[in-house]
Amino acid sequence: MFSVSDKMNTNGQQIIVICGTKNVGKTTLISSLIERMSGQGLKVAVIKHDAHDFDCDRPGTDSYVYTQAGAFGSAVFSDHRMFVQRVGTKERENELITFFPDADIILLEGFKSNSVYPKIEVIRREISDALVSDPQGRFLIVSDMKPEEIKGRAGEPVLPYEAVDEIIKKMLKVTSAPRPSE
Repeated sequence: MFSVSDKMNTNGQQIIVICGTKNVGKTTLISSLIERMSGQGLKVAVIKHDAHDFDCDRPGTDSYVYTQAGAFGSAVFSDHRMFVQRVGTKERENELITFFPDADIILLEGFKSNSVYPKIEVIRREISDALVSDPQGRFLIVSDMKPEEIKGRAGEPVLPYEAVDEIIKKMLKVTSAPRPSE
């Protein structure tokens, strides 16, 4: 299904897509995964795709004033973090991945049409009973449903939301990511 090189970018970073429809619990799952993996010594980064537009800068900040004045981009940094905003540049995940060269694992939230990276699809009974992602590359489904209830499943294993350790084991297996110290 994948060669080892398909699972990583040119920096050797392991990349996993977490996808599903709106309000199925992607952010909650990703937060649980980050907490557990970072607690085990892995550096985890997240790149979220928003199919709509969004605004992450706040009125009253200098960077907001610069953007409102017409700046193509602005950056703010301190000893603890950085914020970079570029307007109208149509970046894709490949460019954004380069912002995290020291990450062990990069989680891409969204990207349900992506077939380049291994993917986990999240599905919740109250929202839908059918998978929405391109099945190419899908290696796991996280759901509150039984496997036989999920439409479009192609034999992928199904784990419940709370099986965070088992989900991480499957992620590390598919990506050959570094193992946290036991």
